[in-house]
Amino acid sequence: MRDLSPTELKKYLADPDQDPLLLDVREPWEFQICHLDGSKLIPMGQVAGALDRLERERETVVICHHGVRSRQVAEFLEQQGFDKVINLSGGVAAWAQDVDPEMATY
Repeated sequence: MRDLSPTELKKYLADPDQDPLLLDVREPWEFQICHLDGSKLIPMGQVAGALDRLERERETVVICHHGVRSRQVAEFLEQQGFDKVINLSGGVAAWAQDVDPEMATY
């Protein structure tokens, strides 16, 4: 698993050759407040039951509020055979602080 800071992820996503799944593992109420454009919501507690909806070969960026839940999910995904997993360090809170100050926060 790799960790990317928000600024590193922004640069990574700007590359048209990259098309990772942005997997947001927060709760629906959190996702409604703010999220990265194009992200897919699967709350942490539902990830195990949704593995068949995820592509093991596709690079997956796991996102949460501060980076703790996403790290746990990223580690779980690796244990399930996903080998292209990235954790967004600091989560959407750091994204709002470092990349998108207009993003709503909570």
